[in-house]
Amino acid sequence: MLWFVGLGISGLEGASTSTIQVLKKADMTFFEVFTSPISKQEISKIKKLVKGKLTIAPRWMVEDGKVILELAKKKNVVLLAYGDPYVATTHLELRTRAEQDKIKTRTIHAASAITSLIGECGLHHYKIGRPVTIMRELPSLATVYYTIYENMVKGSHSLLILEFDNSSNFFLDPRDAISNLLETEKGQKRNVIDQSTFAIVASRIGSKSQKIISGKLGTLVKTDFGKPPHTIIIPGRLHFTEHDAIKIFSTCLDEPFDNSSKIVKISDQMLSRYIPKARGALEEVVKMFKDDKTLSPVIENAQLYIDDAEKFQKEGKEELAVLSIGYAEGLIDALRLSRGIDPWAQSL
Repeated sequence: MLWFVGLGISGLEGASTSTIQVLKKADMTFFEVFTSPISKQEISKIKKLVKGKLTIAPRWMVEDGKVILELAKKKNVVLLAYGDPYVATTHLELRTRAEQDKIKTRTIHAASAITSLIGECGLHHYKIGRPVTIMRELPSLATVYYTIYENMVKGSHSLLILEFDNSSNFFLDPRDAISNLLETEKGQKRNVIDQSTFAIVASRIGSKSQKIISGKLGTLVKTDFGKPPHTIIIPGRLHFTEHDAIKIFSTCLDEPFDNSSKIVKISDQMLSRYIPKARGALEEVVKMFKDDKTLSPVIENAQLYIDDAEKFQKEGKEELAVLSIGYAEGLIDALRLSRGIDPWAQSL
């Protein structure tokens, strides 16, 4: 038997009766420490509680899983984790392997810091978009940046989990994460985030020293958030009840506001440049070849494609709009290459 047991966000202090009973009866307990920091005091409490041997399980041991699965074939084994056991994909993969090996599995679910902090911050659960992890390496933030963009376009909130490496006791500081996000904006230039973007930093959720601070990124980047763990939330479209709750539930350094209201779709950013430029280039072509009847079909089709691009954009069909303006540019470029002209230079 292999149990997957969640301790919740308060450790043994908030553990259910079922959790205590399972730990007391287990022949072997593996306590994983790579998804959340665990204090020595908490480990000591659990060691006194469990009946069998307690093993602190690093990431490699759970990912490899061979020792855990082999023992579970004959003994009553527990994989213990903070929060809910299935927030970590590694645990899901281990359970899949256990079931494939005909090892019976059972689960005790519990609150996760990731899900708990949403309510603690005063946000609506159904408005959370795709979560993403911020790593310390700056190049990796392009994925984070576009996840925030996609969530914000939908009006959803972005949950940003900060890197935690138990083996080196490394926690990514929220200030470094924010600085890297702002630096990423300089490279991407899609106007997704800036100093005025409103965000929430939730620290040590579920502990006695829990702290939630909100404000503009320009303010938060100068703020000391204390000891980890921390999570950043960049809200999208705020309901008025969320707006009010943030002001009450957090130390609010700046007035909350709707980040989604200023977001412009990347396709619209492109079209706002491409359509006027293509129309200007086509006007130059018409001036040059207004008397050349052989080019009338090419000019007419280019004009129709530009008109289609504007129509599709108004209808919210951005993909078709970009495709249409691409066809128009292709026809104009064909004239440029075949006739040795450069209408683009004149249209700038």
